[in-house]
Amino acid sequence: MIDAAILFAAACYGIALLLDLWRIAQGPDAADRILALDTMVINVIALLVLYGVWRGTAIYFEAAMLVAMVGFVSTVAYCRFLLRGDIIE
Repeated sequence: MIDAAILFAAACYGIALLLDLWRIAQGPDAADRILALDTMVINVIALLVLYGVWRGTAIYFEAAMLVAMVGFVSTVAYCRFLLRGDIIE
């Protein structure tokens, strides 16, 4: 039963990734593209956690934590570049 739930959740997150990719390609503004990239990072984290639950190993949880940290830093850098035009002062 848990395998079916994990498969359904993974399919939903996969569809969400495709919709995020569509928003990145068709976004009307740069802020929408940054938000889609941040949402894409969240969906990848969810997929890593689901895969870790399915496999029964903890290494994917650590990978999800690394992806979360890199995603946060990249979102802040993109937003800072959008607002100021410069990342490092």
